Amino acid sequence: MTMIYVNDKIQQGYSYELSAPKGHDFAPDFKPEFTPQQMLEMGVFEGHYLNDCQSEFPSVWFENARLSLDKPDEQVNYFHIKSRQPLQEWQRKGWIIGPDVRGWFQWYCRYYMGRRLPKIDAWQIKRWKAFKRHKAQVEQNCIIGDLSCRPRQRQALLQWAYNPIF
Repeated sequence: MTMIYVNDKIQQGYSYELSAPKGHDFAPDFKPEFTPQQMLEMGVFEGHYLNDCQSEFPSVWFENARLSLDKPDEQVNYFHIKSRQPLQEWQRKGWIIGPDVRGWFQWYCRYYMGRRLPKIDAWQIKRWKAFKRHKAQVEQNCIIGDLSCRPRQRQALLQWAYNPIF
């Protein structure tokens, strides 16, 4: 078993064990359409989400990632649109639980790497499944191939590992 030790700007002194093979052994009802690396390469979270904790994840994830090191930049996003709320708002809404102090995408990255925390995993997968309603809304309201239709909703889908380009 591999241990990961976290020491970044937001979280220090946290460690976790990787108990599943990277990218495999997901819960049967969790089928993300993108890997964390693919999401970073396409442009998510205004390029400013994991910048201070890159050492926690494989360096290959960041080789072609669309990042903005100084400040969030909506032009880095795939749909070039503002797409996130401040972390304080996520905390206020109760979207931050357990050791994943940055929210869903941090949980997904750690889950993808092989960390398993059954109660938290179940909660996050339930949230992921509920988010699929946005994909149905885009499909119902947009002409196939018109990526200018509902760009904020499409960017959000990408940030939840759903394919917004169909």
